[in-house]
Amino acid sequence: MTFEQQVARLEAIVAKLNDSKLDLAQALALFDEGVGLLRKAHEELAKVEGAVSRLTERADGSFDVVDD
Repeated sequence: MTFEQQVARLEAIVAKLNDSKLDLAQALALFDEGVGLLRKAHEELAKVEGAVSRLTERADGSFDVVDD
């Protein structure tokens, strides 16, 4: 599942959780799924953030990856 698909599914889960017609078991299952998706999305963002933070701009405007 792509990051965008994860966000879309999270949005759908939030919309369903806001629906008062859910019973407790359904709400808990959706909440659990949402927490899992949120963790995956956070991990993916952390990876991308790490890669971006290693980029440095050269004088000519190009970018280079800085190895730690």
